[in-house]
Amino acid sequence: MHEKSIELLNKAVADELTAVHQYMYFHFHCDDQGFELLSNLFRKTAIEEMMHVEMLAERILFLKGEVNMTLANEIQKLHSVREMLELASSMEASSVRDYNTWANESAANADSRTKKLFEQLVDDEERHFDQYDTEIDNLERFGSQYLALQSIERSKNLSSGATE
Repeated sequence: MHEKSIELLNKAVADELTAVHQYMYFHFHCDDQGFELLSNLFRKTAIEEMMHVEMLAERILFLKGEVNMTLANEIQKLHSVREMLELASSMEASSVRDYNTWANESAANADSRTKKLFEQLVDDEERHFDQYDTEIDNLERFGSQYLALQSIERSKNLSSGATE
């Protein structure tokens, strides 16, 4: 009865798992490059995406489906901060489009709870998109100085004994 909802929810699980892995990869590399603020943004977003996986999985199980724990795409090995932010922004915009579509499909299949879940995810993904879009704007406005300031701030924190 809920096969279509389970299918859509599993597509969302795959997208969210991909985002978790991609953002953690970016977190590690931003941290390694000394860009603490961006590193923390990617880490925080990855954790939020993990919580999305949990919500989606709970709904799938409630509908008596099987949770597929596969990634939608391979992780892209990017080291340029601009490329990381552009990919993250693109991923979030794609999720917003998909989740809006899937909310409507869920409604058409008389599954209002799944529809509401997708709408809730749209809110979070739009916020993530805005955060990455703002960081891209900062890079465009301030250039490499923006990244240098993050690196200097990290060095100040480390030299003062502040823990990460």
